[in-house]
Amino acid sequence: MIQVKNLQKKFKQIEAVKKISFEVKEGEIFGLLGENGAGKTTTLRMLATMLQPTGGTAMVNGFDIVTQPEKVRKEIGILFGGEMGLYDRLTARENIAYFAELDDMKKEDISKRIDHLVNILDMKEYVDRRVGKFSKGMKQKVAIARSIVHDPKVMLFDEPTSGLDVTSARVVHEFIRSCKEQGKTIIFSSHSMHEVEKLCSRIGIIHKGAIVDVGTIDQFKQKYANDDLEEVFMKLVGDKHEL
Repeated sequence: MIQVKNLQKKFKQIEAVKKISFEVKEGEIFGLLGENGAGKTTTLRMLATMLQPTGGTAMVNGFDIVTQPEKVRKEIGILFGGEMGLYDRLTARENIAYFAELDDMKKEDISKRIDHLVNILDMKEYVDRRVGKFSKGMKQKVAIARSIVHDPKVMLFDEPTSGLDVTSARVVHEFIRSCKEQGKTIIFSSHSMHEVEKLCSRIGIIHKGAIVDVGTIDQFKQKYANDDLEEVFMKLVGDKHEL
C-alpha cells in the first residue's frame, strides 16, 4: 500500500532524510519511531506531497508521489500534532465542510458525511460554534473529522498527540484504532515508546535521517535480547546521540 524507495531530502547542505526505504502493508499501523529532528516529519511531508523529494520516490496506493501528486492527495488523510490548521472564525462544521470541498466532495455528500462524523466523535454540542474558543481536545476532534471527511484509504499521523492531555490523547488513540479496523493503511510518527507499543503492528526506527532497523516490536525485543523497547531504542541510537 505504501512503498518508500530511496527517499531523500536535502536542505542546502543538510541531508534531512538519507535515501530511506520501507513498506507499509494494507490495514497496518506502521510506527515511525525517532527523536525530535530525526527526519520523521520531513518523511511524512514528502509522502503527503507537501515537500518535493531531492531523490527517490514513494508509491501510495499505487500512485507516485513525484509524478502523480494530485492522485496521492486524494488517497491520504493527514493529522499533525501542534498546530491544527483550523480557522478560528469558522464553526467546526464550516471548517470540516471547507476541507471537504478542497477534496472535491459533492455538496450533497458533505452534509451527510459531517453529520456522521459529528455523531461518532460526539461533537453535537459544539459543531456549530466557532472553533476559536475551543479546548485543545475539542479542536483535535475537529481536526480528526477534517482529516477523514473524504474517507481516505491512507492515514499519515505526525505526533498527533503532541501537547494534548491524557483524555484528548485517548480520543486520538481510539480514532487511530478505528482507522485500522476500517482497513486503512497508517503511518504513525512518534517519539513515545508507550504510544508505539500501544498502537503499532510494526515499527521503523529512524535516526539522523536514516532507517536503523524495521520489524515488529516482538522481533526487536528478540533480536536485541531485551523486553524493554526503550532500552532497545537507546541501544540502537543512544551511542550515536550528540548533545
